[in-house]
Formats: sequence, structure tokens, C-alpha cells
Amino acid sequence: MSNLDLDALSLGELKQLEKDVAKAIGNFEERQKAAAFEKVDALAKDLGYSLPDLAELSVSRKRPASTPKYRHPENAEITWSGRGRKPAWLAEAIAGGKSLEDFAI
Repeated sequence: MSNLDLDALSLGELKQLEKDVAKAIGNFEERQKAAAFEKVDALAKDLGYSLPDLAELSVSRKRPASTPKYRHPENAEITWSGRGRKPAWLAEAIAGGKSLEDFAI
């Protein structure tokens, strides 16, 4: 690595150097990713698979949407499944004296 006297550079030169370094880092990372991809792809082929076949295994499986159990009294499109945090409208109603069963579907 060369010894570069940064103190001798102007602000413009330093900013250009910063851009050049960022670009060089990006290019380096892309080359590293490409090399890693080639290695993994070759290993997958050796095992009789394609990389997309293996990649689909790592995709998270989403659970189906939960069935709504509670409905907003004024807007029937707003529901809650009973999972996770209580929606604000339901928490406010319960704090106001209503019971959870009042909103059951």
C-alpha cells in the first residue's frame, strides 16, 4: 500500500479520493459475492441441485392469515384475530368498561 500524505491534499482531492475508495470497496464486494456465488453454485451442481432449488428452502414460510375473532363495532372491516397486541380501538373500549366478549364475532 502506498503512503499517501492526506494532509497535503485539498478538500476537493480528499472528496474525490473518498468517492474513489467507496467505489473500489463496492467493486471489491461485488467481486467477492460473485466468487462466492460461483463456489456455491458449483457445490449445488455437484450435489445434483440447482442454486434456485436450494434457495427456495431458505425462504420463510408464512403462516396463513388468522381467522378474525373480534370485530370493531362501528366498522365491520376492522377485525382482530386475538393474536398479538390488542388494537388501540379494542384496548380503549375495554378500558371504558366493555368486555372482550362484546366484540366477538
